[in-house]
Amino acid sequence: MGRPKKAREPLPPIWECSDDLWALIEPILEEYGPPRQGPPRIDQRGAFDAIIFRLRTGCQWNRLPWEYPDDSSVHRTFQRWVKLGTFERLRAVVQEQCEDLGGCDWEWQSADAWLGKARMGGDAVGPNPTDRGKPGVKRSLLVEADGGPLAIAIAGANVLERQLLARTIDAIVLERPEPEPDFPQHRCLDKGYDNDTGWEAAIDHDYTPHIAMIRYEQPPRPKRHKARRWVVERTIGWLAKCRGILIRWEKKEAANYLGLLQVACALLWFRRLARPARLD
Repeated sequence: MGRPKKAREPLPPIWECSDDLWALIEPILEEYGPPRQGPPRIDQRGAFDAIIFRLRTGCQWNRLPWEYPDDSSVHRTFQRWVKLGTFERLRAVVQEQCEDLGGCDWEWQSADAWLGKARMGGDAVGPNPTDRGKPGVKRSLLVEADGGPLAIAIAGANVLERQLLARTIDAIVLERPEPEPDFPQHRCLDKGYDNDTGWEAAIDHDYTPHIAMIRYEQPPRPKRHKARRWVVERTIGWLAKCRGILIRWEKKEAANYLGLLQVACALLWFRRLARPARLD
Protein backbone atom coordinates (compact mmCIF):
# COMPACT_ATOMS: atom_id res chain seq x y z
CA MET A 1 0.00 0.00 0.00
CA GLY A 2 1.17 3.47 -0.78
CA ARG A 3 1.67 6.29 1.60
CA PRO A 4 -1.65 7.94 2.54
CA LYS A 5 -2.12 11.33 0.99
CA LYS A 6 -1.81 14.14 3.49
CA ALA A 7 -4.84 16.39 3.64
CA ARG A 8 -4.24 19.98 2.62
CA GLU A 9 -4.44 22.40 5.52
CA PRO A 10 -7.03 25.13 5.01
CA LEU A 11 -5.59 28.53 4.26
CA PRO A 12 -6.46 31.25 6.78
CA PRO A 13 -8.79 34.03 5.64
CA ILE A 14 -7.21 37.29 4.56
CA TRP A 15 -8.01 40.16 6.93
CA GLU A 16 -5.15 42.49 6.08
CA CYS A 17 -2.70 43.23 3.33
CA SER A 18 0.40 41.09 3.78
CA ASP A 19 3.86 42.11 2.58
CA ASP A 20 3.61 39.76 -0.41
CA LEU A 21 0.22 41.15 -1.41
CA TRP A 22 1.39 44.73 -0.97
CA ALA A 23 4.37 44.00 -3.23
CA LEU A 24 1.84 43.32 -5.99
CA ILE A 25 -0.43 46.27 -5.22
CA GLU A 26 2.13 49.05 -4.72
CA PRO A 27 3.41 49.12 -8.34
CA ILE A 28 -0.20 49.24 -9.58
CA LEU A 29 -0.99 52.21 -7.33
CA GLU A 30 2.15 54.01 -8.50
CA GLU A 31 1.08 53.42 -12.11
CA TYR A 32 -2.57 54.41 -11.73
CA GLY A 33 -2.27 57.03 -9.00
CA PRO A 34 0.93 59.09 -9.38
CA PRO A 35 1.88 61.71 -6.77
CA ARG A 36 0.00 64.98 -6.94
CA GLN A 37 0.32 68.51 -5.63
CA GLY A 38 -1.51 69.49 -2.47
CA PRO A 39 -2.07 67.66 0.80
CA PRO A 40 -0.62 64.17 0.93
CA ARG A 41 -2.97 61.26 0.54
CA ILE A 42 -3.82 58.92 3.36
CA ASP A 43 -1.77 55.80 3.97
CA GLN A 44 -2.52 53.68 0.88
CA ARG A 45 -1.80 50.37 2.56
CA GLY A 46 -4.00 51.30 5.50
CA ALA A 47 -6.77 52.23 3.07
CA PHE A 48 -6.53 48.84 1.37
CA ASP A 49 -6.63 47.13 4.78
CA ALA A 50 -9.82 49.06 5.53
CA ILE A 51 -11.34 47.96 2.21
CA ILE A 52 -10.57 44.32 3.04
CA PHE A 53 -12.17 44.79 6.48
CA ARG A 54 -15.26 46.32 4.85
CA LEU A 55 -15.38 43.44 2.37
CA ARG A 56 -15.02 40.75 5.03
CA THR A 57 -17.40 42.15 7.64
CA GLY A 58 -19.96 44.10 5.60
CA CYS A 59 -19.85 47.04 8.01
CA GLN A 60 -20.73 50.55 6.90
CA TRP A 61 -17.95 52.78 5.67
CA ASN A 62 -18.50 55.19 8.57
CA ARG A 63 -18.20 52.34 11.08
CA LEU A 64 -14.64 51.32 10.31
CA PRO A 65 -12.53 50.69 13.46
CA TRP A 66 -10.39 53.55 14.68
CA GLU A 67 -7.08 51.88 13.75
CA TYR A 68 -7.83 52.48 10.06
CA PRO A 69 -7.51 55.85 8.30
CA ASP A 70 -10.41 58.32 8.23
CA ASP A 71 -13.52 56.57 6.90
CA SER A 72 -14.45 59.33 4.46
CA SER A 73 -10.95 59.35 3.03
CA VAL A 74 -10.99 55.57 2.72
CA HIS A 75 -14.29 55.69 0.84
CA ARG A 76 -13.03 58.40 -1.52
CA THR A 77 -9.86 56.39 -2.11
CA PHE A 78 -11.92 53.30 -2.84
CA GLN A 79 -14.08 55.17 -5.38
CA ARG A 80 -10.99 56.64 -7.04
CA TRP A 81 -9.42 53.19 -7.38
CA VAL A 82 -12.66 51.85 -8.86
CA LYS A 83 -12.75 54.56 -11.52
CA LEU A 84 -9.10 53.93 -12.39
CA GLY A 85 -9.65 50.17 -12.75
CA THR A 86 -7.13 49.41 -10.02
CA PHE A 87 -8.90 46.31 -8.67
CA GLU A 88 -9.41 44.81 -12.11
CA ARG A 89 -5.72 45.33 -12.81
CA LEU A 90 -4.82 43.75 -9.47
CA ARG A 91 -6.86 40.65 -10.25
CA ALA A 92 -5.17 40.36 -13.63
CA VAL A 93 -1.69 40.60 -12.08
CA VAL A 94 -2.37 37.95 -9.43
CA GLN A 95 -4.08 35.63 -11.91
CA GLU A 96 -1.17 36.01 -14.32
CA GLN A 97 1.26 34.91 -11.64
CA CYS A 98 -0.90 31.87 -10.90
CA GLU A 99 -1.00 31.08 -14.61
CA ASP A 100 2.80 31.26 -14.81
CA LEU A 101 2.95 28.68 -12.00
CA GLY A 102 0.55 26.40 -13.85
CA GLY A 103 -2.37 27.22 -11.56
CA CYS A 104 -4.84 28.33 -14.24
CA ASP A 105 -6.52 25.66 -16.37
CA TRP A 106 -8.45 27.09 -19.32
CA GLU A 107 -9.55 23.72 -20.74
CA TRP A 108 -12.69 23.25 -18.64
CA GLN A 109 -14.60 26.38 -17.69
CA SER A 110 -17.99 26.80 -16.07
CA ALA A 111 -20.30 29.73 -15.44
CA ASP A 112 -23.33 30.44 -13.31
CA ALA A 113 -25.23 33.36 -11.82
CA TRP A 114 -26.77 34.00 -8.43
CA LEU A 115 -29.14 36.58 -7.02
CA GLY A 116 -28.61 39.10 -4.26
CA LYS A 117 -30.48 41.89 -2.54
CA ALA A 118 -29.94 45.56 -3.38
CA ARG A 119 -31.62 47.37 -0.52
CA MET A 120 -30.61 50.91 -1.55
CA GLY A 121 -31.45 50.61 -5.25
CA GLY A 122 -29.24 52.28 -7.82
CA ASP A 123 -28.29 51.44 -11.38
CA ALA A 124 -27.98 47.84 -12.63
CA VAL A 125 -30.79 46.84 -10.24
CA GLY A 126 -34.05 45.08 -11.08
CA PRO A 127 -36.99 43.38 -9.38
CA ASN A 128 -35.91 40.16 -7.73
CA PRO A 129 -38.31 37.35 -8.70
CA THR A 130 -37.32 35.36 -5.61
CA ASP A 131 -37.77 38.28 -3.18
CA ARG A 132 -41.32 39.50 -3.96
CA GLY A 133 -40.09 41.88 -6.62
CA LYS A 134 -37.85 43.89 -4.31
CA PRO A 135 -34.71 45.52 -5.77
CA GLY A 136 -32.04 42.95 -6.44
CA VAL A 137 -28.81 42.33 -8.31
CA LYS A 138 -27.56 39.35 -10.29
CA ARG A 139 -23.90 38.34 -10.28
CA SER A 140 -22.57 36.24 -13.20
CA LEU A 141 -19.31 34.36 -12.60
CA LEU A 142 -16.98 32.50 -14.96
CA VAL A 143 -14.33 30.18 -13.48
CA GLU A 144 -11.57 27.91 -14.77
CA ALA A 145 -11.26 24.19 -14.11
CA ASP A 146 -10.22 24.58 -10.45
CA GLY A 147 -12.64 27.36 -9.59
CA GLY A 148 -10.41 30.39 -10.09
CA PRO A 149 -12.56 33.40 -11.13
CA LEU A 150 -11.85 34.43 -14.71
CA ALA A 151 -14.59 37.05 -15.09
CA ILE A 152 -17.50 38.53 -13.19
CA ALA A 153 -20.34 40.79 -14.30
CA ILE A 154 -23.45 42.25 -12.66
CA ALA A 155 -26.91 43.23 -13.84
CA GLY A 156 -30.42 43.65 -12.53
CA ALA A 157 -31.99 40.66 -10.79
CA ASN A 158 -34.58 40.29 -13.57
CA VAL A 159 -31.91 39.78 -16.28
CA LEU A 160 -31.74 36.13 -17.36
CA GLU A 161 -28.51 34.16 -17.00
CA ARG A 162 -28.26 33.47 -20.71
CA GLN A 163 -28.37 37.19 -21.46
CA LEU A 164 -25.39 37.76 -19.16
CA LEU A 165 -23.21 34.96 -20.53
CA ALA A 166 -21.69 36.86 -23.47
CA ARG A 167 -21.06 39.91 -21.30
CA THR A 168 -19.34 37.74 -18.70
CA ILE A 169 -17.07 36.14 -21.29
CA ASP A 170 -16.13 39.59 -22.58
CA ALA A 171 -15.18 40.61 -19.01
CA ILE A 172 -12.22 38.18 -18.83
CA VAL A 173 -9.30 40.27 -17.58
CA LEU A 174 -6.44 38.27 -19.12
CA GLU A 175 -5.99 37.51 -22.79
CA ARG A 176 -7.76 34.22 -23.34
CA PRO A 177 -5.72 31.51 -25.09
CA GLU A 178 -6.96 30.65 -28.55
CA PRO A 179 -8.79 27.27 -28.63
CA GLU A 180 -7.16 24.72 -30.93
CA PRO A 181 -8.51 21.48 -32.43
CA ASP A 182 -6.22 19.39 -30.21
CA PHE A 183 -6.76 21.63 -27.17
CA PRO A 184 -10.39 22.82 -27.14
CA GLN A 185 -11.96 24.89 -24.38
CA HIS A 186 -15.08 23.40 -22.85
CA ARG A 187 -17.90 25.39 -21.28
CA CYS A 188 -20.08 23.67 -18.64
CA LEU A 189 -23.47 25.28 -17.97
CA ASP A 190 -26.67 24.31 -16.19
CA LYS A 191 -30.19 24.08 -17.59
CA GLY A 192 -30.74 27.83 -17.36
CA TYR A 193 -28.54 28.22 -20.46
CA ASP A 194 -30.31 25.57 -22.56
CA ASN A 195 -31.73 28.00 -25.12
CA ASP A 196 -30.66 29.67 -28.32
CA THR A 197 -29.02 32.60 -26.53
CA GLY A 198 -26.94 30.37 -24.25
CA TRP A 199 -25.81 28.03 -27.00
CA GLU A 200 -24.98 30.90 -29.38
CA ALA A 201 -22.95 32.77 -26.74
CA ALA A 202 -20.81 29.68 -26.08
CA ILE A 203 -20.37 28.72 -29.73
CA ASP A 204 -19.71 32.28 -30.94
CA HIS A 205 -16.81 32.49 -28.46
CA ASP A 206 -15.29 29.23 -29.78
CA TYR A 207 -16.26 27.08 -26.81
CA THR A 208 -17.33 23.45 -26.87
CA PRO A 209 -20.59 23.74 -24.90
CA HIS A 210 -21.71 21.17 -22.34
CA ILE A 211 -25.16 22.36 -21.28
CA ALA A 212 -27.58 20.35 -19.16
CA MET A 213 -30.74 20.04 -21.24
CA ILE A 214 -34.26 20.70 -20.01
CA ARG A 215 -35.91 18.82 -22.86
CA TYR A 216 -37.46 15.45 -22.15
CA GLU A 217 -36.00 13.86 -25.26
CA GLN A 218 -32.27 14.36 -25.11
CA PRO A 219 -30.21 13.68 -28.23
CA PRO A 220 -27.66 10.85 -27.96
CA ARG A 221 -24.22 11.94 -26.78
CA PRO A 222 -21.15 10.36 -28.36
CA LYS A 223 -19.16 10.74 -25.14
CA ARG A 224 -20.21 11.58 -21.63
CA HIS A 225 -17.88 13.78 -19.59
CA LYS A 226 -17.70 14.10 -15.86
CA ALA A 227 -19.82 16.98 -14.55
CA ARG A 228 -17.65 20.00 -13.81
CA ARG A 229 -20.27 22.62 -12.99
CA TRP A 230 -19.76 22.17 -9.24
CA VAL A 231 -16.55 24.23 -9.23
CA VAL A 232 -18.42 27.46 -9.97
CA GLU A 233 -20.86 26.68 -7.16
CA ARG A 234 -17.92 26.20 -4.82
CA THR A 235 -16.40 29.54 -5.84
CA ILE A 236 -19.75 31.25 -5.22
CA GLY A 237 -19.68 29.68 -1.75
CA TRP A 238 -16.18 31.07 -1.21
CA LEU A 239 -17.30 34.54 -2.23
CA ALA A 240 -20.27 34.27 0.13
CA LYS A 241 -17.77 34.29 3.03
CA CYS A 242 -17.30 38.01 2.28
CA ARG A 243 -20.29 39.62 3.97
CA GLY A 244 -19.69 42.93 2.21
CA ILE A 245 -20.94 41.53 -1.11
CA LEU A 246 -23.87 39.42 0.13
CA ILE A 247 -26.14 42.47 -0.05
CA ARG A 248 -25.48 45.39 -2.35
CA TRP A 249 -25.56 48.58 -0.28
CA GLU A 250 -23.75 50.74 -2.85
CA LYS A 251 -26.47 52.90 -4.39
CA LYS A 252 -24.53 55.54 -6.34
CA GLU A 253 -22.79 53.44 -8.98
CA ALA A 254 -22.85 49.76 -9.80
CA ALA A 255 -19.11 50.03 -10.44
CA ASN A 256 -18.50 50.42 -6.71
CA TYR A 257 -20.20 47.12 -5.96
CA LEU A 258 -18.37 45.49 -8.85
CA GLY A 259 -15.13 46.84 -7.37
CA LEU A 260 -15.75 44.93 -4.13
CA LEU A 261 -16.40 41.78 -6.16
CA GLN A 262 -13.12 42.34 -7.99
CA VAL A 263 -11.26 42.62 -4.68
CA ALA A 264 -12.81 39.36 -3.46
CA CYS A 265 -11.81 37.58 -6.68
CA ALA A 266 -8.26 38.97 -6.44
CA LEU A 267 -7.93 37.66 -2.88
CA LEU A 268 -9.03 34.19 -4.04
CA TRP A 269 -6.25 34.16 -6.63
CA PHE A 270 -3.73 35.45 -4.10
CA ARG A 271 -4.59 32.60 -1.73
CA ARG A 272 -3.82 30.20 -4.55
CA LEU A 273 -0.30 31.60 -4.82
CA ALA A 274 0.37 30.17 -1.35
CA ARG A 275 -0.63 26.63 -2.34
CA PRO A 276 2.72 25.34 -3.67
CA ALA A 277 4.46 26.26 -0.41
CA ARG A 278 1.87 24.32 1.60
CA LEU A 279 1.99 21.07 -0.35
CA ASP A 280 4.40 18.23 0.41
